[in-house]
Amino acid sequence: MVKVGSSSLTTAAGGLDADRVDALVDVLAKVLDGGDKEIVLVSSGAIAAGLAPLGLERRPRDLARQQAAASVGQGLLVARYTASFARYGRRVGQVLLTTDDTSRRAHYRNAYRTLDQLLAMGAVPVVNENDTVATDEIRFGDNDRLAALVAHLVRADLLVLLSDVDGLYDGDPSTPGTSRITAVRGPADLDGVSIGSVGRAGVGTGGMVTKVEAARIAAAAGIPVVLTAARHAADALQGRDTGTYFHRTGRRSRDRLLWLAHASAPQGALVLDDGAVHAVVERRSSLLPAGIAAVEGDFTAGDPVELRDTAGRAVARGLVNFDAKEIPRLLGRSTRDLARELGSAYEREIVHRDDLVVLHH
Repeated sequence: MVKVGSSSLTTAAGGLDADRVDALVDVLAKVLDGGDKEIVLVSSGAIAAGLAPLGLERRPRDLARQQAAASVGQGLLVARYTASFARYGRRVGQVLLTTDDTSRRAHYRNAYRTLDQLLAMGAVPVVNENDTVATDEIRFGDNDRLAALVAHLVRADLLVLLSDVDGLYDGDPSTPGTSRITAVRGPADLDGVSIGSVGRAGVGTGGMVTKVEAARIAAAAGIPVVLTAARHAADALQGRDTGTYFHRTGRRSRDRLLWLAHASAPQGALVLDDGAVHAVVERRSSLLPAGIAAVEGDFTAGDPVELRDTAGRAVARGLVNFDAKEIPRLLGRSTRDLARELGSAYEREIVHRDDLVVLHH
């Protein structure tokens, strides 16, 4: 699994750098020609690629023009990859995702099947956030986090995050005396490390903060991560020492719940009484109407919501089975009573345990 940032593919003024794209594809094709590996590529660069053709001097701040740039740039980006991989007789397949596609059960399965089938047919999936339709509420926000989640989705053996920086440093890399952190075995290894927030090229959304967060997500899900510069991609993919290596800190969790925890934007909240908090957090039970003390926000059935304790702390996240306006009349009542009065459709959980992930113990 490989993720490459905008700054590694484009010029600072916007527009794809064909030589940079070809150099990356040369490395990936060599790995694929070895015959024992598959690669999924998460590629930024759509918005940056669309700047110059639209006469934009820099990345726009407003969502509408970002979407317009992505619409123009995504086609150019995939066309460039298609032409570059064709030099090696390989096809590419475009996969555009939003958070909505990946936290909902049916959509999650569809995303997995598409990626799995592309790999089975020998194509290279090129994944990006669907910036042309994503709103602020349903954005991944950066492709580093998207890459960590897709790596988990396809059960990757390794995630390689490529950017314009050759690893994580214990300070500003441009300052004398700072050194590269070669390995991270857990969160404690980063205590006291100042992590910058912006990239140098100014055409992407990510920075070192998003890369470290993505590495933590992947490592906690049982996937090791290498963070390095695009020019060291070959070393990273061949297992040679380069960049910063994040060791696995956890085991693979149930597939879709990782997306629910890290990719979904809660559309509202349910406040739980102490008994419901214990049932959800400690016993991993479904959330029933009787345990809800209050409803916040305006959401519809199927939306992700936060589950909070009475102190306001988010203890879990889940996909709700009812609209917000329906829930108040259900509060504090048993499903048996509700079914008797309102019908069998109300004899079900507010949030089923299969659609629920605990955030805090």
